[in-house]
Amino acid sequence: MKIEQIYTGCLAQGAYYIESAGEAVVIDPLREVASYIEKAEKDNARIKYVFETHFHADFVSGHIDLSRKTGAPIVYGPTASPSFAAHIARDGEEFKVGKLTFRVLHTPGHTMESTCYLLLDENGREKALFSGDTLFIGDVGRPDLAQKAAHLTQEQLAETLFDSLRNKIMPLSNDLIVYPAHGAGSACGKNMSKETFDTLGHQKETNYALRANMTKAEFVKEVTTGLMPPPAYFPLNVALNKHGYDSIDEVVQRGTQALSPRAFEAAANETGALVLDTRDQQVFAKGFVPNSIFIGIDGQFAPWVGALIPDVKQELLIVAEAGREEEVVTRLARVGYDYCLGYLAGGIDAWKAAGLEVDTIESISPDEFAERLAADPTAPVFDVRKKSEYDSERLEVAENAPLDFVNESMLLMPKEATTYIHCAGGYRSMIFTSILRARGYNNLVEVQGGFRALKESEKFNLTDYVCPSTLL
Repeated sequence: MKIEQIYTGCLAQGAYYIESAGEAVVIDPLREVASYIEKAEKDNARIKYVFETHFHADFVSGHIDLSRKTGAPIVYGPTASPSFAAHIARDGEEFKVGKLTFRVLHTPGHTMESTCYLLLDENGREKALFSGDTLFIGDVGRPDLAQKAAHLTQEQLAETLFDSLRNKIMPLSNDLIVYPAHGAGSACGKNMSKETFDTLGHQKETNYALRANMTKAEFVKEVTTGLMPPPAYFPLNVALNKHGYDSIDEVVQRGTQALSPRAFEAAANETGALVLDTRDQQVFAKGFVPNSIFIGIDGQFAPWVGALIPDVKQELLIVAEAGREEEVVTRLARVGYDYCLGYLAGGIDAWKAAGLEVDTIESISPDEFAERLAADPTAPVFDVRKKSEYDSERLEVAENAPLDFVNESMLLMPKEATTYIHCAGGYRSMIFTSILRARGYNNLVEVQGGFRALKESEKFNLTDYVCPSTLL
């Protein structure tokens, strides 16, 4: 028996490949499926099933492509109603894979079709639980994402989740391993651990949502407290996962067309495509295509694309570090952004060599920022971290303008006065500044290194630290 967790940090997502005696399953695959097929070929195994725990909101699954390429049927739990061929399993139904057995546990609450897969070894012993977004390490799935489709309130969904956990999961063996679909950094829960698996017994001891003496009312209150609105792209990804999408091969081929600077400029002007610059933030600041938006490939790239570009059908033109163009297109496709028109061949150097205009953003060190504040203590300073981060600890002079709600935060910005922007480490502040720069805010200055660097410099007055109640 082989159990392999394939963890993708950008999405804080875990897919799973399980093989036994020449047969394999893949659970919650990512959009690009070649790696799963290669694993099976290496093991001389046949992918027998593609198990889906639910209709994912935060990424586009590779279930359709993987099924097309391998012939393996897609399996969902009860009540799922996809637009493509799939096996809708009964609660308690079992699937044989080599010497192993997978038992379907219908666990509605996060969504109504949410399902866990219990792995039994050849002797019928409970070995692992693939819990999807029902149970995380340290948390449970948020109950507010499926309200419209389920015609239920988030409180009613939370009550349903409480029953699923108590009736289906908590009675299982304490020593089985829980393998969830997400870890810390995902917007599908609010208090997830950085650990990506654990024993169920330890979770019963440490996970607030699994307290043995917890009442249903207490569970509902604790699970729903601190929830922020989900990213706008979530329902669009659900629709893609439920109704289908273009093959990843077509998406990558379309998006990796090399465009000369003049062709790139013409495409931007003629199509209304958004220019997305994915290079390092400080490299971006020193020179970029005017009106382009920065979201760096080496940060939480896909989730921020989803949060800040509201339409997955938005056409995109890419500026990327040489050799990483296909990676960018692939990672965009993971969250449903399939309409890349191509990338700037030769990058910003080719753009400059063609005599085309280049814009810049002023980015200063904490030391220079301290000097400027000393000279002008009333200068506007904005912290673009999440409200929970800001409430926890901040510069005394800073106002909160979360990147998550950039359209509202923009209204706080003075257009004429020099305004200083920082986040936690410099990634989000550059995204924020680039968006506002494209909207005509020309007096924003980004502070390098963010709050961490400002705190380490010991040159600024900070508020007292307060432990945050939620990570959303």
